[in-house]
Amino acid sequence: MKIVLDHVGKGAALPETSATFETGRATLARAETEQRPTVLGLIASGRMRPDTGSVTIDGATDYSAMRRRIALIDAPDVSEPAADVTVAGIVAEELMFAGRASHPVAVGRTLRELGAAEWSRSAIGTVPPTVRIRLLAELALLRKGVDALVIVSPDRHGGDPVEWWRFARELAGRDKAVLVVAGDASAAAIAAASLVSRMDETGPDGTRPDTFDEDPGRDDTDDLPDQIVETA
Repeated sequence: MKIVLDHVGKGAALPETSATFETGRATLARAETEQRPTVLGLIASGRMRPDTGSVTIDGATDYSAMRRRIALIDAPDVSEPAADVTVAGIVAEELMFAGRASHPVAVGRTLRELGAAEWSRSAIGTVPPTVRIRLLAELALLRKGVDALVIVSPDRHGGDPVEWWRFARELAGRDKAVLVVAGDASAAAIAAASLVSRMDETGPDGTRPDTFDEDPGRDDTDDLPDQIVETA
C-alpha cells in the first residue's frame, strides 16, 4: 500500500503539504499549531477531503478504501479517547468494534497480550505516552482490513519521542504503513538520536567510520527506510 498526499491544503488550517507513507515504512510528518496535525491526519486517513491537491492510495483516488484500511490514532478532538475512561473500557470498546468478544475475560486476555494488564483500571489520561500509543495502535490493528495507521501528535502527551518513533518503526517492520504527525521538537530529537547512533557505530577493526550524514532528518540506523518530511 502506498498513500501519496500531493500538495494538499485545507484553507488556513493546513498550507500546501506533500507526504508519502507506504507499507514497510514509518514516516514522520512535521506539523505545528493546534489544528494542523489533526487536519493533516484526517486528510491522510481519507476522512477529510483537501481543498487543493490530491490524495491517492495505490495510485487511485479512493477515500472509501482509505477509511477502511487506515486507522486514525489519537487525533485530538476526533479519535482520542476521553481522558477519564479506563484502559479496560477502551479495550472493551475496541474489541467490540473489531467484532470480537468484549467481555471482562476477553479484555483481560487482550491486556495481557499487549503487556498492559497493570494499567487495566487506570484512566487513559494517566498512562505513560508510549504505552498509550502502543495500546491504541495495537487495538486498531485488530479491526478487519486495517493495515495502515496515522498517529496524530503523540508528542502532546510528553515523554521521549524516540520511544514512540521506535514503536512506529516496529509496526512498519510488521508490513504496516505508518504515518506519525508530530512537531518540530520531536523531529529534531529523533534526528539527533539517529545521528548519535550512527556516530556510535564501529567498523570491524574497532574504529568508528568517518562518515557524514547527508540527511540527518532520515532515521537510517538500520535497513528500514524511514523518512521525515516537513509539512509547511
